[in-house]
Amino acid sequence: MTATPILLFVSTRFLFPADSGGKIRTTQILRGLKNGRFHIRLLMPGSTDLMKSYAKDVDQICDDVVFWPSETGSRWSEILKKGIGITASIPIPVIADRSEAAIGVIRSELEREIAVVVFDFPHSAVLAPGEINCPSVMFTHNIEAEIFKRHLEVANTPVHRWLWQNQYRKMLQFEKEALNAFDTVIAVSERDCEFFRSHYDVETCETIPTGVDISYFDLVSPCGNREVVFCGSMDWLANIDGIEWFFDNVWSEVVRRVPDARMKVVGRAPPDSLVSRITTGSPEWTFTGFVDDVRPHVNGADAFVIPLRVGGGTRIKAFEAMAMGAPVVSTAVGIEGLDVEDGQHYLRADSADEFAVAVVSLLTDHHIGAEMSARARMHVKSKFSHRRAATEFERICSATADSVEAAALRN
Repeated sequence: MTATPILLFVSTRFLFPADSGGKIRTTQILRGLKNGRFHIRLLMPGSTDLMKSYAKDVDQICDDVVFWPSETGSRWSEILKKGIGITASIPIPVIADRSEAAIGVIRSELEREIAVVVFDFPHSAVLAPGEINCPSVMFTHNIEAEIFKRHLEVANTPVHRWLWQNQYRKMLQFEKEALNAFDTVIAVSERDCEFFRSHYDVETCETIPTGVDISYFDLVSPCGNREVVFCGSMDWLANIDGIEWFFDNVWSEVVRRVPDARMKVVGRAPPDSLVSRITTGSPEWTFTGFVDDVRPHVNGADAFVIPLRVGGGTRIKAFEAMAMGAPVVSTAVGIEGLDVEDGQHYLRADSADEFAVAVVSLLTDHHIGAEMSARARMHVKSKFSHRRAATEFERICSATADSVEAAALRN
């Protein structure tokens, strides 16, 4: 048995490539935890081939890994699963994450001597094998139910409104029960933590900062190239909605005032229907699909846009853009939970007119963006190191393990 206390970390996803905000935050935390107080044992879906392909990456974030087979059901089985989800008592995304193989692996690992177990995202609670018999932590990246509520608020058909209302109600109940099954809840913003306390009656909730690996991102000031960039996984509904809204309501005014403006969407799996609709007649738009490194696509851009209307938690993409020196224009939702100031570190724009004005100002006078991006980079560097986030995460896990052990001794 390992002399160092074991921290089990449960993920519903194979964590590489780290091509989404959630994966980036999780892998940064794990990288910071390794070689600390705990022996990190990572539990996640995978395969022998995936483990070989990403062996170096996995080795950087844990001391050992146990995986269960990834479930690769057919498209029809997924549709059936989602159809059943309409009448099920738990939300569709939670049903999709349930795995009997995972539950078996996790149950077996929990029978060992474990200092603390961490479940990543509330969805992962569906993998808990009944009562957890060791100190436990739920790592939340957002308020899941809030995402569903925001989809409901922008839904534009009766069917979609009914669907999102159905799923929102179920997620509220599931999330409340899931979070209260753990000794400690970790949130990524005090706003989220307060919600969990007041709406879900969570007793122990602590916050970690949103961290960025500042050494990985060099400062490159705007270069006057009239390029606008968005980064984000394009198979996530919130990002699809944001890009559609930006194209339909903002872009025409931008190109009317800046005819040589260009737009680049960086992120995996953009829907073919979306790409076709936008690029037909709009050759100034480019969709890259998945990229190994976002830096070459962001460096020197005159504007980095976050036109989100739905979503939750905090946006790592905002801090990464600021670290790279890209001037950020964002809605309130897109910048939510981050300690930044409008006009100093980014430009806030919630209406289509405000968004167009902000983007045009950066495209036509890149000195404004350069000054703002330099302030933003310094702000992120001084306060939001990924190492600070990992250190705080380890402290919370240690305190949870110590307090649960002390309570057991008293009883």
